[in-house]
Amino acid sequence: MVGMHGDEKNSTALKDGIRRWGRELGFDAIGFSGTRVDGAAEALDAWLVAGFHGEMDYMAAHVTPAGNKRALPTELVPGTRSIITARINYRPASADSQEALADGERAFVSRYALGRDYHKLLRARLQKLADRITDEIGEFAYRVFTDSAPVMEVGLAQNSGLGWRGKHTLLLDREAGSYFFLGEIFTDLPLAPDTPVTDHCGNCTACIDACPTQAIVAPYQVDARLCISYLTIELKGSIPEALRPLLGNRIYGCDDCQLACPWNRFAPLARETDFTPRHDLDRATLVELFAWDENDFNERLAGSPIRRIGFERWLRNIAVALGNAPPSEAVLGALRSRADHPLPLVREHVAWALARHATD
Repeated sequence: MVGMHGDEKNSTALKDGIRRWGRELGFDAIGFSGTRVDGAAEALDAWLVAGFHGEMDYMAAHVTPAGNKRALPTELVPGTRSIITARINYRPASADSQEALADGERAFVSRYALGRDYHKLLRARLQKLADRITDEIGEFAYRVFTDSAPVMEVGLAQNSGLGWRGKHTLLLDREAGSYFFLGEIFTDLPLAPDTPVTDHCGNCTACIDACPTQAIVAPYQVDARLCISYLTIELKGSIPEALRPLLGNRIYGCDDCQLACPWNRFAPLARETDFTPRHDLDRATLVELFAWDENDFNERLAGSPIRRIGFERWLRNIAVALGNAPPSEAVLGALRSRADHPLPLVREHVAWALARHATD
């Protein structure tokens, strides 16, 4: 297939081959997008002007005279003509979200973070896919991305037919729901884009209604400053006191908008064993996790996306959850054990949690 640039028949054959190789590598879907993400630049600018990005200053970075690179793939990677988009399911079989959320003594971790860090896994798989393409057609220009650079992943995936943007801003697919990761290969190959998927949310507002903090301020618009995923992962400092009771037992991320979505009734389980829950994170109690020392945290969460928040924020998050937990000697004992913690951020949230129990 060498020399298929510009040859529509050969281009179609290559796309078929890429889909087949993607499945062999464990991807659940492969699509193809052009380099335009219509409306993305305007939507991003409005979101940033509203301050909805909070402390995520990187969202406002990567601006060139032509605009924000997030909305301009050809500015991010000059020479890009096509983008290969890939999807891989992560929903674990053993993790009952509703059961975990209903038990205030247990810790809830977003389902995507229960196993190994998806960044490395997807990047390695995408590299293998690029290598397979090289074996078939020879050298070509490309760059692999997995939530690792200013890329409008959902817009590109929508353009490539992998789904549509739900009102919670995540990508949705009628057969796969939203429990999946996305990755991309920017390439100079002229691969015809697939047909975008139309919106199938209709009048449904289940995700908006389900958000504990009402962070979905309008359809397709999330104020990150209210989002539990932002508060427990991205926010480096103190969690606003008014929002702490709303976090419940969620110590890393939040899946409520996905749990409420009717399309996730059809979400398949992950085929990838690396996404299987590790260290019993799908059933651990708050008291157990709060007892970890920093070595425990670093060793047990090696290779986990959770490790990137660091031990200080880990303790901060669990302290809030313990403040929301049913009162017990175990809960109060755990909090008192950290009342004089050397880190002010931890002490503050422990004091709040203890005071909360004192007023119950």
